[in-house]
Amino acid sequence: MGNGLDEGVALGPLVNQAGRDKVVSLVADAVKKGAKVLTGGKAPEGPGFFYPATVLTNVPDSADMLKEEIFGPVAAIQTFKSEDEVIRRANDTEYGLVAYLYTKDLTRGMRVSEQLDFGMVGLNRGLVSDPAAPFGGMKQSGIGREGAHEGMMEFLETQYISVSW
Repeated sequence: MGNGLDEGVALGPLVNQAGRDKVVSLVADAVKKGAKVLTGGKAPEGPGFFYPATVLTNVPDSADMLKEEIFGPVAAIQTFKSEDEVIRRANDTEYGLVAYLYTKDLTRGMRVSEQLDFGMVGLNRGLVSDPAAPFGGMKQSGIGREGAHEGMMEFLETQYISVSW
């Protein structure tokens, strides 16, 4: 963690103090409600808006981070008993930029991915951004797409011409 321009740095700062404060608050709320910190979970002392990569387990449904767009390096891990349950819980947010899921069963992963109300889904990968792919969310996470063919269509006006011979 450090200056993103320095050699060997894999995690740079958050965009500003408000962004870091939001992450600090959301992690504290989850821990207060029963989540366990597996790694990270505490902003370092010193200058800059840094926050370490953080993994939380046993994150309860009541945790604010499950209803907010955190925009920080935090993985909130929950367990589930059925596909229907996990899909319902994942979609139970007003936001829908990106969802990530990991599974050994690719057929199951595709089936679940198709039922998620998110503009992008990372299936067995942590990076979804790609210049050749459309970027954008659903619900309160945006309308429309940037990039790829879909993004170019945002800059065009369709004209329909009806002609009688």
